[in-house]
Amino acid sequence: MKRYISRITNWPTPFPFRNLNFFMVDKERNFGSKPTKEPINNEEGNQISDMLIDGFGRKHTYLRISLTERCNLRCQYCMPAEGVDLTPSPKLLTHNEILRLANLFVTSGVDKIRLTGGEPTVRKDIHDICSNLSSLKGLKTLAVTTNGIILAKKLPMLKQCGLTNLNISLDTLVPSKFEFMTRRKGHHKVIESINAAIDLGYNPVKVNCVVMRGFNDDEICDFVNLTVDKPINVRFIEFMPFDGNVWNVKKLIPYSEMLDTVAKKFPTLKRLCDHPTETAKNFQIDGHVGTVSFVTSMTEHFCAGCNRLRLLADGNLKVCLFGPSEVSLRDPLRSGAGDEELREIIGAAVKRKKASHAGMFDIAKTANRPMIHIGG
Repeated sequence: MKRYISRITNWPTPFPFRNLNFFMVDKERNFGSKPTKEPINNEEGNQISDMLIDGFGRKHTYLRISLTERCNLRCQYCMPAEGVDLTPSPKLLTHNEILRLANLFVTSGVDKIRLTGGEPTVRKDIHDICSNLSSLKGLKTLAVTTNGIILAKKLPMLKQCGLTNLNISLDTLVPSKFEFMTRRKGHHKVIESINAAIDLGYNPVKVNCVVMRGFNDDEICDFVNLTVDKPINVRFIEFMPFDGNVWNVKKLIPYSEMLDTVAKKFPTLKRLCDHPTETAKNFQIDGHVGTVSFVTSMTEHFCAGCNRLRLLADGNLKVCLFGPSEVSLRDPLRSGAGDEELREIIGAAVKRKKASHAGMFDIAKTANRPMIHIGG
């Protein structure tokens, strides 16, 4: 195990917040780059159907497709300790249904698809799905978010089948912590998958890290060290509430605190220019090959630039990760609905999308599905 870790690290083997202002980053702080968004490009190629434009003018060109509710880990922030009731297989989208709906979205202007789960790599036909999706005219990016447990052996073929981007979830560099958080063994397999992705030329290899107080907040700078000489983009994610994950604001490490931790250890940290639809705030450290990002869903939401829709494994469309509203595409599809009828259903759901989510304290009180049902 030590040899796997050393490849990417080069290592030797009461309520604390007085008010919400604690969570906010000092806007006057200068990390070397004042612009935080790239100018919007109005000539992006694909024509966007009105179906994908909501009432606030946001164009939804990014579709996340959950391939399965099954997972080979039991992460505490994703799945309740008692487990979840999985949707019966006959009620999940089939291979052909996924392709038909994906084609409908792509021909309407979606140019990026991300495959999620559960754990998408446990789906036996994932290679065929990737091959068929990557052949859709107009699709520019085919990505996957994975826990990396069985990725290493599948990745060479996935790349041949058109997988262009990948995010690998890893919340700790300590194997014993990994076993505690995921309720399973396999830390070395995730490290192996990160190394395999680097060897296959993925650049960057994105590593998702959900930061939780008292669990892995002491590893933030250790994760940053992964970016020294490897093309790794470490993405620190604020802890988010979902059904059954026992979210508590005391466990939340706000972006401002994470940023201070990194900036103190790495004073050459500089802000990069982000795309208008970017979910992360991106940074570079002088001399580092990789980059560091922060996903600030809780303390500084990015709803104004949201371009994402979610197709769940059971065929429900979800227009907001934190919104409880869903609409079934599976049922009309199986009842014989044509493309135009499906477009009307999708368009109506997109038009109902709210300007922003309800805020972290209201989200915590709002009924929503466990993350394993929604898709990472």
